[in-house]
This record gives sequence, structure tokens and C-alpha cells, in this order.
Amino acid sequence: MSVQQRVDRELIELGLRLQQEGYRFTTPTPLTHERVLQRADRCLAKDPRDVFGWSMPFDQGLFGTERFQALECAGILEQQDGLWRSTVRWSSLNDLLFVHSSFPTKQNDAVFFGPDTYRFARAINAYLQRRTTPVKHAVDIGCGAGVGAVLIAQAYPQAQVIAVDINPQALRLTAVNAELAGTNNIAIYYSDLLASLEGQFDLVVANPPYMNDQQQRAYRHGGGALGEALSVRIVREALPQLSQGGTLLLYTGVAMVAGADPFLAMIGSMLGSDFSWTYVELDPDVFGEELLKPEYEQVERIAVTLLTVSRN
Repeated sequence: MSVQQRVDRELIELGLRLQQEGYRFTTPTPLTHERVLQRADRCLAKDPRDVFGWSMPFDQGLFGTERFQALECAGILEQQDGLWRSTVRWSSLNDLLFVHSSFPTKQNDAVFFGPDTYRFARAINAYLQRRTTPVKHAVDIGCGAGVGAVLIAQAYPQAQVIAVDINPQALRLTAVNAELAGTNNIAIYYSDLLASLEGQFDLVVANPPYMNDQQQRAYRHGGGALGEALSVRIVREALPQLSQGGTLLLYTGVAMVAGADPFLAMIGSMLGSDFSWTYVELDPDVFGEELLKPEYEQVERIAVTLLTVSRN
């Protein structure tokens, strides 16, 4: 067993231990997280939720010697000013637990999990509940923490599910989360969207970054004028790889300008007579603080949308 495999095994064991202890944490928006941490009583962690949910610093004495050593072996601790912090968070999704990057997510290879993840998961579950045929071949594009892949793999244990990302850290944590969820039908690959994959799929899901991020962090920056480029590219490249009756489920965000939806205008020509599709706003107004930034000075609001496209 390699060093990395031993570290990941310790991470899986930590997740199992947290589950057994009844740990639960719902990850809020970064702005809410920041405001909570600004409270006077949030200077030092008092329990595992503070450590692994709120990403608060903690004194070594919070954990017993054996458990602290296990955290060190898992490779998730960093020390600063005599205190310790976890470099990962653990978030609840129904009965599942997912490991992802700690707050604040400033690193370029940060692995995202937040309110968008919960909405994305609800969209997937709602689709799977109304689907009338089994899923056989599915792919989660830009898998991040692997939520899409895990949900599909759990719902269809006989399906071949693939999780792809260009972020090695995302692939690593997806593997941890897949094992923690008890799934054994997920294959994990490094791929720029579907570039490394052949064949057709009867289900493609994606929750890509959709912001215009000045730092161009991979988990956040969608490219283009207002963060729309990656979502447009997913539609362009995924539609040809849909099997007959196959579906693309794309959860994304759109910066609305002068009452118009620029993303929908860009993909309209791709959605010809070969496809049936629906497009809905799941939330009309998210990340309002972004409108204070120069690149968003012409934007009225940022909405999150769900595009569902099926090959006829």
C-alpha cells in the first residue's frame, strides 16, 4: 500500500467514525460561513462540528492522543500560531457524508461543496425518480466531491458510472466519498470534460463552475465574459455523446443582463429537432455580493438554472 493509499484509508476511517458518532453539518454559502465565524464565541473549536464543519482552529487537547495521531496520519492537519486546523470539511447530504475542502476555499485545487451541491443533488434525485428506464452508462462531468456520481451509483447499482475532473484533488476525494458511500460501480478518471472518454451515455450530469473569478480558480471560474463558457462547452460536447433517449442534466448559474439570459441564447442553436429539452430557474437570485465586483457591473442578478436535454 502506497503512502497516499494509507492516507486515504485514514480519511475514510475518519469519515466512518464521524458517521458512527452522528456527525452532521450543512454547509452554507461562503458569506454566511464568514459571518458565523466573526461571532465572538467562534474563536476556538469546541467540538468536531466546529473543526470539520466550521473549519475553526482547535487546541490539540480537544482530541485524545490516539485520535489526534489518526488525524495527522490522514494528512489533514495544518498548524498555525500554536493551534491546529483541518484542511478538509465534512458535509452531510441526506444520510451520506462527503469530504471536501476547508473554509475558506482559496486554493486553485479546492474541492467545492455548498448550497449549489444541495440543489444539484435534489435535481438529480428528482430526475431519477421520474425516469422510466434504468441507467446503464452515466458520467458526472467535473465531479468535484463526487456527489452526482455517488447518487447515480446508489440509485442504479448495476450501472457503469464514471466520474471525471481535471483536478487531481477532486478525483482523490471522489474516491474517498464513493467508498464511504458504499458504492463499487464508480470509475474515476482524469479528463477535460469528455475528451478522454469514448462511447455514448444514457445520463450525463454536470454542476460546473459558473462565476467570473479574477483568480481563475478551477473550482469557481467558468470562463467567458460572465462565467458561462464552460457550461456552453459542456452542452456542445455532451450532446453528441448522448445515446438514444439519453439525457444531459446541467445545473449551472447564469448572470442575467438587461432581463436577458445570455447562456440560453448561446445554446439555443444546439438544441435542434433531435432533442427535447426543458430549462428552468431553480433560484432567481444567488451570490448577490458578486454584483459589487467590476466584472458584474452590468449584471442584474445571478440565477441558478437546470437544463434537461434528451435525445429523441
